[in-house]
Amino acid sequence: MRVIIATIKSWNIARAQELQKQYEGIHEIVLYTEKEELTVNNVRSFNPDYILLPHWSYFIPNEITDNWECVVFHMTDLPYGRGGSPLQNLIARGHKETKVSAIRVTATLDGGPVYMKRPLSLAGSAQEIFVRCADIIFQEMIPVFLTGKITPVPQEGNPVVFKRRKPEDSKITCDMELDKIYDYIRMLDAEGYPRAYLEFGAYRLEFEEANLSGDGQTLSARVVFRSQPTE
Repeated sequence: MRVIIATIKSWNIARAQELQKQYEGIHEIVLYTEKEELTVNNVRSFNPDYILLPHWSYFIPNEITDNWECVVFHMTDLPYGRGGSPLQNLIARGHKETKVSAIRVTATLDGGPVYMKRPLSLAGSAQEIFVRCADIIFQEMIPVFLTGKITPVPQEGNPVVFKRRKPEDSKITCDMELDKIYDYIRMLDAEGYPRAYLEFGAYRLEFEEANLSGDGQTLSARVVFRSQPTE
C-alpha cells in the first residue's frame, strides 16, 4: 500500500512519523507538512493508493482529487456539521460527543461518501480534543485503510452546514453564564487558534487553561493582557 499523509498540526505529524516507523518495510508512507509539497507532480510521481488528510487547511487541486482517492477526517457526524470550525461550532451548540467521519473529497464541501465513523468525546480543551482525535485517526482509522481498498457509502440525511467562525465570534460578553464562558475558553485553547477574549479599556484579555468547579460556580483561567492598537 502506498499512502500520502498530509497534515499541518504537530500532534498529527508526530503520529504520522510513528506510523511510518510502525509500517516500515510493509507500506510506503510519505508525509507532507507543507502546502508546497502536495503538488500534482509529487503525487503523480508517488502514485498513492490513498491521500489521507487529517487537519489539512489548504486547497487541494482538482487534478489531484479527480485522479487519486483523497480522504479527509471531519469532526462531526456527517451530514450534520458540514463546513468550517466544526469543533468550536459543536461546543458552542452544547454538544458533549461527536464522531470523526472519514470521507472522500468531492466537489461538495464535506459532502463526499463516508468510509467510516468513530466516536469522539468533546471533554477538555481544544488541544486535548485534537490530540484525542489524532489518536483515533491514527490508531483506529488509518490502519483500516492500510488493510486494503474500502468502498465509501453516500451520506444519509439532511445536511446541517456550519459557518466558519471568525476571531471576533469568540469575544466573551457580560451576559454569558460561567459554563458558556468556560466553553468559549476551552474550545479555542489549542495550538494555532486565537484565544477567547474580552476587551478591557486599552487592553485585550486573552484566556486559556480554563477550569470550572464541580458546582459550576467558580471559573479559573490563565489570562494574558495585550495592548490594543491605538487609532
